[in-house]
Amino acid sequence: MILHKDGGILDQLAALIGDWDGTLQRRYCHLSNASALLSECLEDINWVGFYLVDDSGQKLVLGPFQGKVACTDIPFSRGVCGLCARTAKSVRVDDVHAFADHIACDSTSRSELVVPLLDAKGRVVGVLDVDSPKLGRFTSMDQEFLEGAAAVISRLLYS
Repeated sequence: MILHKDGGILDQLAALIGDWDGTLQRRYCHLSNASALLSECLEDINWVGFYLVDDSGQKLVLGPFQGKVACTDIPFSRGVCGLCARTAKSVRVDDVHAFADHIACDSTSRSELVVPLLDAKGRVVGVLDVDSPKLGRFTSMDQEFLEGAAAVISRLLYS
């Protein structure tokens, strides 16, 4: 379940990012606040953050996040995040231990939802990753919400 406090979360997210000046430093600042806002709004999660495509275009590198220490590099060929980056489609996994190529950064995570961030040309520039210690935590409504959040972030920071 997602908590909607004092107005729409997506509107709050857009307001946080609305003054981006185009610099890489400020982009990281806004992604940091986005991960903090999502962390406060999502129940039963233990990690939320971003992995960004590196210069090679073949792997994801850790970006701003909220949660425990995380994996720093994820090849496109591996894991739930890699699958999302390869296909440019959201991936919802009810049981990460049953996902053949899951990368376990935190052994307490049981379910995961990963949503792509796309630039103006539809290319993957990163992913929004959310983990939960609860089996089957994420619903289609959660996926729709996080896809909306990713769309706001993509439009304001990568277009």
